[in-house]
Amino acid sequence: MDNLSASAPGVDQRDAPDGRTAARATSRSPDASAFRAVQGTGRAAATLVILALLLLGTVLVAAGIGPYRIPPLDVLAAIFRRAIGSAAAGPVETVLFNIRLPRVLAAVLVGAALSAAGAAYQSLFRNPLVSPDILGVSTGAGLGAVVGILLGLPVAAIQLLGFGGGLATVALVAMLARTLRGGGDVLVLVLAGIVVGALAGAAISLVKVLADPYDQLPAITFWLLGSLAGVKPGDVGGVLPVVVFGLAPLILLRWRIGVLSLGDDEARALGIDVSRLRVLVIAAATLITASVVAISGVIGWVGLMVPHMVRLLVGPRFDRLLPASILLGAAFMVAVDTLARSGAKIEIPLGVLTAVIGGPAFVWLLARRRHRELP
Repeated sequence: MDNLSASAPGVDQRDAPDGRTAARATSRSPDASAFRAVQGTGRAAATLVILALLLLGTVLVAAGIGPYRIPPLDVLAAIFRRAIGSAAAGPVETVLFNIRLPRVLAAVLVGAALSAAGAAYQSLFRNPLVSPDILGVSTGAGLGAVVGILLGLPVAAIQLLGFGGGLATVALVAMLARTLRGGGDVLVLVLAGIVVGALAGAAISLVKVLADPYDQLPAITFWLLGSLAGVKPGDVGGVLPVVVFGLAPLILLRWRIGVLSLGDDEARALGIDVSRLRVLVIAAATLITASVVAISGVIGWVGLMVPHMVRLLVGPRFDRLLPASILLGAAFMVAVDTLARSGAKIEIPLGVLTAVIGGPAFVWLLARRRHRELP
């Protein structure tokens, strides 16, 4: 009987102090692994539901905050009336649908896009310190926008130049990396992004020197600090399809992108075309980043910090990390934008607030991770 127990699978034997053999079930049994997998999936699903409710509550509260206060229930009722086509042209509807909701929805798009791009880049490059502007997309978009301001172009043209500048910068980075015969080398790609981003930053400084110090320079500086003050309903309508189009491949291919975090050799062994998938992820992340930066300006820390916060909630698996990052990033950006427009007599630039909040939060995340690694 003792020999039968000794050979039973999933049982670990250790000698007790009195010489008797004690058996205990180990965590390597298939049943235990399946239970942990189901438990982890349920916890991740519950987290996503909580984050979705958090985003909904944040949107309702943010839409009602301002000089003309609107209770969240009235906001929800006005949205419902507009959805069924029976909305009256009252002051609540005018404030909500012409001023508040376009800005709130723009904040949702900006936060979701930057967080999704950050999560994708961090998984793609297997580096937790990577942010959406690693390949120079934000700097390139900033260069395009400041050139538009210098030329005195209308707002729509400035946004279009910002969008095109971000895409052109990443295209130049890809061409430079391929010319150096390292198109498939992640390190060469990142270094090319740093070089092109530095050149774009130098060009922005030159435009500042040439700009009118009384008219154009303040507009350039304010745009580079990030703001959603000038967002109109048409801007949201123009950016929304681009963001959805860019998020679609990231969501549909989230399982394959997650495999990339294991390494190129392991991904190829599982039948994944690493080079093609990497190009697709970079193109999608660049598209959504350039589209939102074109209407918001340069906003840092969101794509770097939010994925780290989400990993504490759902773990490092990309299929869970991506949707949770989208939801939390959107809620975070709505909250920050609400604080920016209502926290002081003058509007605070979003880039300043995200840095003030993101810096200490990121230090806390690093300290917490260090504390967990200590024995």
